[in-house]
Amino acid sequence: MSLISVRPVTLALLAVATIATPTALSAQQQDLPDGEVMTTVYGAPPADLSEMAEGPEIEGFISARSGDKIRVTTADGTSTTVHISEGTEIRASKGILGLGRAKLGADALLNGLPVSVKTVEWGQGLVASRVKFKNTDLKTASMIRTGTSQGFAEQTAATEALRGRFGDIDQYNIKGTANVYFDTGKAELAPRGKADLCSTAAAAERTDNALLLVVGYTDSTGSQEVNQRLSEKRASSVVNYLQQACGWKPYRMLTPTGMAMADPVASNDTEAGKAQNRRVAVNILVSKSVDGL
Repeated sequence: MSLISVRPVTLALLAVATIATPTALSAQQQDLPDGEVMTTVYGAPPADLSEMAEGPEIEGFISARSGDKIRVTTADGTSTTVHISEGTEIRASKGILGLGRAKLGADALLNGLPVSVKTVEWGQGLVASRVKFKNTDLKTASMIRTGTSQGFAEQTAATEALRGRFGDIDQYNIKGTANVYFDTGKAELAPRGKADLCSTAAAAERTDNALLLVVGYTDSTGSQEVNQRLSEKRASSVVNYLQQACGWKPYRMLTPTGMAMADPVASNDTEAGKAQNRRVAVNILVSKSVDGL
């Protein structure tokens, strides 16, 4: 295992935050990097999109939000601003193979969420006619804010001090990711994994204001239900070891999650690839609002 830098598309969904209140997308506004702006447009996008010319379909992740606009960044780094209107259809796939779909509101469009966006042409830009994403990705995005809130709920005075700094944050910088690996069907840590976890905790300790987000994965062996439970057990094993053996404080840990067979880093067609996918990712996060303080 080694600490590695993170590509934005691969782990963007791990650096997301809150489900907004129904008031508007502005509840999750995000500061853009220096030199980048989201274009100010006057006039609300139309609710009736049926007669509008079809625009491009965009695959990427939500990298910023402002008012009724989202910015979608693709794998090659290209960013496109898209308007959300009352006529935008927002859906999440549910269940195995995406069978069944849940219609959702605009408050489900979280920063970092991987999305597929169909657009129509509008005189002042592009309007999303449909936004689709995986239910598992939405759960992961939602989990970070929920986990932050729950993890801080009944802690010490030191925890409450941190809560004041992190409780309302909807954006993180990912400082690095470390992986530990597991045998087929197992959730027990190997000696090498234990050593690597304490090394990762030490690296995070040297990073000011760092939090840890732990995500468990499996290879493709077995059913979805079995792998979901196994990925959660692996994540829990890592969290327990980080806290009990490596001294990482619980209030600096976001709620762990299991992602089963999702997001493989290698092909499941080979034994070597499966071995890489049987992992738990330990992500070092720092809120952008306190990064560098």
